[in-house]
Amino acid sequence: MKIAIGSDHAGLNVKDKIVSFLRKYGYLVIDCGTDEPKSCDYPDFAKKVSELVRDKKCEMGVLICGSGQGMAISANKIKGIRAALCWNKKSTLLSRLHNNANIFCSGARLLT
Repeated sequence: MKIAIGSDHAGLNVKDKIVSFLRKYGYLVIDCGTDEPKSCDYPDFAKKVSELVRDKKCEMGVLICGSGQGMAISANKIKGIRAALCWNKKSTLLSRLHNNANIFCSGARLLT
């Protein structure tokens, strides 16, 4: 499975950990940035990931920002995207099973 992932500066460390985890388990990961802790605009990365999922170049997407909310709102503006703000295993599972979410969004500043 090919997964697109992106974050803003607030989500950079979490994004990098997720990329390593996914690659360890054999997933092909397309890292859409950011690659530096310098302040940046989250909608730019939400758009990159969402377009890859929309265009079927990736099966799923992951977006991380400070709260996750901005990424989810931005991604859901793209036709065909069902981005879900997830904060635990149950919310993630239900978003996928009941809403057919194709992008997982989460907040680096809100999760341990």
